[in-house]
Amino acid sequence: MRTDAQTRSAGLPHAVFLQRVADEPATSPGVRLGQGAFLTLRFVDLLSPDRDPPTPDVFRYQWAATERYCAELAGEGTEAAHLSGIVRATGEAHRTNDVRLLAPALLAYAHFLDQSGHFDEAEDAVLTLLNFGTQVLLSSDSIGAWMRLGRLRRLQADFDRAVDAYQEAGRIAATAGDQQSVLLSRIGQCNVLYFRGNLGEAERAWRGVAADAAAGNFRRVEAEAEHGLGNVLHRRGQTHEGIPHLWRAFELYEDPTAQVRALGDLGLLWIALGDVEPAERALQEVVRRGGPGEILANAITELMHCASFRRDRVSFERWREAGRVHLESAPPNIRTDYHFKAGIGLARFGNEKRAEAELRKALEVASAHKLHEFVFRIERILDGLHGCASQECATAEPVLSSEALREVSASLSSLGT
Repeated sequence: MRTDAQTRSAGLPHAVFLQRVADEPATSPGVRLGQGAFLTLRFVDLLSPDRDPPTPDVFRYQWAATERYCAELAGEGTEAAHLSGIVRATGEAHRTNDVRLLAPALLAYAHFLDQSGHFDEAEDAVLTLLNFGTQVLLSSDSIGAWMRLGRLRRLQADFDRAVDAYQEAGRIAATAGDQQSVLLSRIGQCNVLYFRGNLGEAERAWRGVAADAAAGNFRRVEAEAEHGLGNVLHRRGQTHEGIPHLWRAFELYEDPTAQVRALGDLGLLWIALGDVEPAERALQEVVRRGGPGEILANAITELMHCASFRRDRVSFERWREAGRVHLESAPPNIRTDYHFKAGIGLARFGNEKRAEAELRKALEVASAHKLHEFVFRIERILDGLHGCASQECATAEPVLSSEALREVSASLSSLGT
C-alpha cells in the first residue's frame, strides 16, 4: 500500500480547481474562487519537502500576490475565508519553520469542500497536507487527514484506495495508542463494505466494532456502529431488527447533527414497515430540531409522503409547500424524490394531470443526473398512473410484534414533550 501523498494524478498540481471554468462562466464567483484555490495551494507547495526551500524574495513575492488575489475575493463567502486562512497559516509556517501549522487550515478547507460536494478538490487539499509526511505532522492531524481521504475516495466509489486510506489512519492511530481512532478507521472500512454491497460482511464488521467500542466505553464509536448496523439490517430485509439499533444510536449520540441523522433514518425504516405514526414522530422531531439542509429537506419530503399515505390532504399540501422552499439548494436525488412523492400524493388525491407533471419533472431531474433506480420507478408509475401511484407506499401492515419495537415506538411518542 502506498502511504505517501504521491497518489495525485500526474500533471499540473491543483489543476482540479481550474476545472470549474468548464462548468461556469469565466467571470463567475465559483471560477474566481477556483483560481484563488489554485494559487493558494501552489503557494503552500513552496514549503513542500520535495522541493528546494524558496529564497526569501521568492516567498515574499508569491505571498503578496496570493494574498492580494484572496483579498479581492473577500466578499465571496466562506470559501474565500478558508483561502485567506490558508495563506496566513502558510506565512506563519514559513516564519516559524513549522509546517504543522498548516494542518488546521487545510483540513478545515477540505471539510468545507467535502460538504459542498467538491470531492475531487477536497482530496487535492488533503493530499497537499499529506505531502509533508506523517512523520512531520501531529499524529492527530495525520489520522484526520487519512480518515478524510478515505471518506472522499469512498464517496467517489474509489473503494480499494478508500480502504488503503482508512487502514493507514488505523496504523498511525495504533502506533500513537489512540484506540478510538483505531475503531473509527474500522468504521470507515465498514462503510466501504456497505456501499460496495457486501452487506453480510458489513453487518459482521459493524457488530464487532460495536462490541469493542462498548467494552472500551467509546460512546461515539458505538453510536456510529449501531447506526450502521441499523441501516445494513434494513437493506438486508430485516427492518424490524434494524429499528432498535437506530434508536440505540440516537440515544448514544451526543452531537445534535448525528442525533437528527439517526432520527431521519429511523423514520425511513418505520415507513418501510408501513407504520406511519412512529415514522411521523421521528421525522417531525427532525424538523423541530432542524439540522443540515439535506436531512431537513428529506424529512419534509417523507412527511409529505406520509400525509398522502394517510389521505390527509391538508397536511400533504402543508408539507409540499414547505419542501418547495428547500428545492433550489437540494442535491439531485432529493429534488427527484420530492417531485416523485409529490406526484404520488397528487395521484392519490385524484389530481392525475398535476401528478403527471410532477412525475415528469422527477423523471427529467433523474435522467439528467443518471439516477437510474429513480428513472425505473418513475417510468413504471407513469406507465400505469391510474393504479400504481396509489399503491407505491402500500407496504405491509405495521409490524409491532416485538417488545423492542413497541419500546422504540413509545419512546418516540415522548420526544419533544
